[in-house]
Amino acid sequence: MAVGSSNDFDLVVLGAGTGGYSAAFRAGQLGLKVALVDDDKIGGTCLHRGCIPTKALLESAGLVDRIKHAKSFGITLPGEPTIDYAAMAANKDAVVKRMWTGLKTLVAKNKVTWIDGRGRLDGPNKIRVSQPGEDGTPGKGGERILQATNIILATGSRVKSLPGLVPDGKRIVTSDDVLRMTELPRDIIVVGAGAVGVEFASMFHDVGVGVTVLEYLPQIVPLEDAEVSKVVERSFTKRGITVMTNARFDAASVKADKDGVSVMVGPEGKEPAELRAEMMLVATGRAANIEDIGLETTRVETDRGIIKVDGHMRTREPHVYAIGDIVGGLWLAHTAAHEGIIAAHVIAGEADVHPMDYTTQPRATYCRPEIASIGVTEEQAKAAGTPYKVGKVPFQAIAKAIIGGEYEGFAKVIADTTSGDTIGVHIVGPHATDLIAEASLGFQLEATPWEIGGATHAHPTLSEVIGEAAMAVDGRSINF
Repeated sequence: MAVGSSNDFDLVVLGAGTGGYSAAFRAGQLGLKVALVDDDKIGGTCLHRGCIPTKALLESAGLVDRIKHAKSFGITLPGEPTIDYAAMAANKDAVVKRMWTGLKTLVAKNKVTWIDGRGRLDGPNKIRVSQPGEDGTPGKGGERILQATNIILATGSRVKSLPGLVPDGKRIVTSDDVLRMTELPRDIIVVGAGAVGVEFASMFHDVGVGVTVLEYLPQIVPLEDAEVSKVVERSFTKRGITVMTNARFDAASVKADKDGVSVMVGPEGKEPAELRAEMMLVATGRAANIEDIGLETTRVETDRGIIKVDGHMRTREPHVYAIGDIVGGLWLAHTAAHEGIIAAHVIAGEADVHPMDYTTQPRATYCRPEIASIGVTEEQAKAAGTPYKVGKVPFQAIAKAIIGGEYEGFAKVIADTTSGDTIGVHIVGPHATDLIAEASLGFQLEATPWEIGGATHAHPTLSEVIGEAAMAVDGRSINF
């Protein structure tokens, strides 16, 4: 254990996003003396500029759609719902503030020292923190030097654009800009149909904005199972969202003026045409924050913009660990938290800490219909030469889905034919992001499809779709 001054710690965590604070809290619970350093609010991107505010907006937008269908539930409302986007944005901010307020109390509860300021490595066991002044001016509060037996780097990521396409925050925007908006555009072009792109496309459409989605690859949500992508594209198109896959355009052709944005774009192999909208959202991924954190003062290695780590999140520099977006992986908040917890247990000296396994990490996308998955896709199983069998059951076979009026999509369970193990679960449909928890537990317990299907699922519930799909792997689904 560290001894000495108030600047000596067993562990200093640099970055207080989901991964960073999870690592710090667990290390505190394990009895380590811990400092958590950040020049921003605790919670990082996920809480303040990502997961939480986005999902708050999606919740409001989804409610609009349900209200529009109230008549089918026997409820008559006076007229169409009206969108007050400023009020939606205020609700989003209130959700964030409430979560942030609660999170701040956990710092003291877990006996973690919070240090406000921008931290930078100065060798493998020292962090220099440039602290703000009383008025908040960066660096005005002087420098504090922390001595650390161990360090976890958790500096997160930032939005990035395409080469030659520079967001201006008004006509060409990023997700950060959208979350600051209090007014809606008339129409919007969404560049990129990964998780961020389809979530915002879904939200904007549900609140009355005209939406066009451009995806360079042959399918939207390209990291998901191909059948899942087809369901989402079909749903988007049916709702009135224009989806263009294999989309090709020159970033230099994007023009922004006082009237909006225009771009010459077309599917691969076809003549491009002009596409205009009031706004363009660039949702083309994120870049890891590894610059100006002092890596050059250590033996930490990087590769193509991310930090190289082993399964226990150790870098090449002894006692320096890295977690979250800066190590690549899945670029998900809950995955960063899991990485941080692994690192904390290793640092605490526990034996037999399991290494990070990204195939057992659930993935969740909150568009409508929702998407959630864990393990491998059918395409990945084929590519690996794995013999497999599939059970798939549509939500239309599930009473609770029919009752709720949301029944597009399905659950798919993939099993290794040789071993019988569950190797993939994919859900697209209502509350998919909640339902994936059962599959995540199943992976943790190494449950076979027959064991998942053999567990009693309460009726009527949406969870039955998992049990039915698991039984369908062997052709024994009861209700489909």
